[in-house]
Amino acid sequence: MGEASVKTLDTRTDVSSSPVNESDRPEPSGRALLSRLRAPRRPRIWFEVLLIAVSYWTYSLIRNAVPEQKAAALANADWIWRVEQALGIAVEERINHAVDSVTWLVVGMNYYYATLHFVMTIGVLVWIYRFHPGRYAATRLVLFATTGVALVGYYFYPLAPPRLMNGQNFIDTVLVHHTWGSMASGNLKHMSNQYAAMPSMHIGWSLWCGLTIFAVASAPWARILGLLYPAATLVVIVSTANHFWLDAVGGMLCLAFGYAVSRAWYGSLPHRLPRRPEETGRHPVAAAVLNHPALARFQR
Repeated sequence: MGEASVKTLDTRTDVSSSPVNESDRPEPSGRALLSRLRAPRRPRIWFEVLLIAVSYWTYSLIRNAVPEQKAAALANADWIWRVEQALGIAVEERINHAVDSVTWLVVGMNYYYATLHFVMTIGVLVWIYRFHPGRYAATRLVLFATTGVALVGYYFYPLAPPRLMNGQNFIDTVLVHHTWGSMASGNLKHMSNQYAAMPSMHIGWSLWCGLTIFAVASAPWARILGLLYPAATLVVIVSTANHFWLDAVGGMLCLAFGYAVSRAWYGSLPHRLPRRPEETGRHPVAAAVLNHPALARFQR
């Protein structure tokens, strides 16, 4: 009888002292839903194409619906120009004239400005979608948040580009050289808000492309080219008199906001998330081995 009691006591002790696995406890429904929304997943092509198309259409609609406050935009451009002169960085006009004197160079920059802004951005999205699907949603969120907050700048701070300033000698290189592509010059100027220069999304998007390539690509030459792309874009937007230097700073701040939103939602920067959704929850040691630099070229 005493022995049976001891056994019973031991059994109770074992049950009560056995550790409870926290992961086995069911999460509250709201928390479970939030976890599923945040978890990396393989994107669906039809949904992504539709989402990007609708989002860009909405962005263009809102941007162009912002009232073209010409007087305020010109006054803000004059203020920006005075600030840059005080800082000793008001060199846009000299750069604009120097580049305009080399026809092949300025024509190339005009086409660069009109095309790569979209080609590179879409290309990087497709690349991440195809080869790094686990990082795609977070990377896309950075771009969307960056673009969304830029609309706030367009509404509250209308700004004329240098080529539209009064009393200055900037050259509208698209208009002068009759090149295609500017939505704010020639016959296309009525299709786009001409006074939405701050912040520069040419810089916001190009820097997003460059940082994404630098953080994810394994080939050194690709990483270098990734960083050169936003640098070249900065030279182009200034040379063609489409933006001030400080417009580029505005684009950088918008991108910083985009990364902050993505990190807050996913709990990590995009490039630190698993390359593929199925790698989520992998044992840390296994993940460390598979993510070792020596194996990177086989994984990418």
